[in-house]
Amino acid sequence: MKYPVLPTLLPGDVVGIVACSNALNLQQVIEAKQLLSVLESMSLRPVCSDSLLSAPDAPERSPRRRAEQLLQLYANPEVKAIFDLSGGDLANEILPFLDYELIRRNPKPFWGYSDLTTVLNALLQKSSCRSVLYQLRNLVKENGETQRRLFGSAAFYGKNDLWDINWKFLQGRRMQGKVIGGNLRCLLKLAGTPYFPDCDGNLLFLESLGGGPELVTTHLCQLKQMGVFSRIGGLLLGTFTTLEQQIGTDAASSMIGSVVGCRELPIAKTQQIGHAPNSKALLIGSEYGIGEE
Repeated sequence: MKYPVLPTLLPGDVVGIVACSNALNLQQVIEAKQLLSVLESMSLRPVCSDSLLSAPDAPERSPRRRAEQLLQLYANPEVKAIFDLSGGDLANEILPFLDYELIRRNPKPFWGYSDLTTVLNALLQKSSCRSVLYQLRNLVKENGETQRRLFGSAAFYGKNDLWDINWKFLQGRRMQGKVIGGNLRCLLKLAGTPYFPDCDGNLLFLESLGGGPELVTTHLCQLKQMGVFSRIGGLLLGTFTTLEQQIGTDAASSMIGSVVGCRELPIAKTQQIGHAPNSKALLIGSEYGIGEE
């Protein structure tokens, strides 16, 4: 497999901490505070946005203010990476308020997952900036020790541990291209907007937390009717948590392949990327080569 490259961090580097989607709930606030201590123990200097630990109705959590707080981190030359600790439903609220030219002039890795799929793909489409599909709160969850080792290896030493994904091909043997996508439900929020990613020849990654067969089918049908599957160079599948719990992993993969319906399209599946606390990371906007050379 061809691995992407991400700029490494150094001890003493400043990192930004934001919550561009829903306000953190009580458990997430606890995890966020633990995470700040972990980052400091790694000799990083976290700088938190005003909205990180705020109540949902706080003035600093308006869409414009959340966007301004994110832009402040991009504009700050000391900040070397930005980590979003949120998820939920509201990340796409900030997209019209972002200054994509400022972000283009000040590129730095943005890390987030789930609902942050909207931001990850908008950053790529409007600013040509790569980002990381990963939830940093994994560092303090039940697999925290392993996640801290993987993160530290990737972030500080440029090793492949966090990106080293096992893929099983369901169709085809090889695919190569720039990775786009993320959470299926959240990606579809960008349909019909200028933030939807360019699909031509690229590799589309999809995963889902909720949704049984009917919901996943209707979401895939929307992508199909948009012409997405006829334009991409390959389809990458992560975990579809609820779907796989209901019908099993193999049946879920078979169902997705049937709905997609493109026999010539390379499709590969992994159980290592999704909403589980042991998930690894995927670099959105980076070139991947997967499968046989």
